[in-house]
Amino acid sequence: MKLFIGLGNPGREYERTRHNIGFEVIDALAEKWGIELNQAKHKGLYGVGYINGEKAILLKPMTYMNLSGESIGAIMNYFKVDIEDIVVLYDDLDLAVGKIRLRQKGSAGGHNGIKSTIAHLGTQEFNRIRIGIGRPQNGMSVVNHVLGRFTEMEWAEMGDVIKTCEEACESFLQKPFLQAMNEFN
Repeated sequence: MKLFIGLGNPGREYERTRHNIGFEVIDALAEKWGIELNQAKHKGLYGVGYINGEKAILLKPMTYMNLSGESIGAIMNYFKVDIEDIVVLYDDLDLAVGKIRLRQKGSAGGHNGIKSTIAHLGTQEFNRIRIGIGRPQNGMSVVNHVLGRFTEMEWAEMGDVIKTCEEACESFLQKPFLQAMNEFN
């Protein structure tokens, strides 16, 4: 069983913002794998399916970004998911738009959703896919940048990024995350 978690904020006003790129990947996986995100429990919206015989859970925490760990911890406890069987997908200011980085551990790096996840899981050692959104330009604040929408050119590039994230998640269904890291980093 694998649990794929996309971080973001609920609500139409946050759709397609940089901070919600994790949600976008989960939506793309749900469509590709035919999994309906129709369960509203554990402070999240999730769906369960089977991909090549492997149980896959897709989760979008509905707690807002800063409390994401509450939903992640609750669903992991409910389904008895081992920490090595999760992947958290989220935006990263320190990576350029179009770049992704797979990691098995690390600090929050100032990301409040990851801070909450670390606090609720009690460890920094969990699989993650960091999705580059770049740094703010022209004096824009970090908050306005992450809550802003991608430019048309950036969004076109993010389509390829989302596909690459899908492929990395599919790889993790078949092999250890370390092998997926070696393949996609």
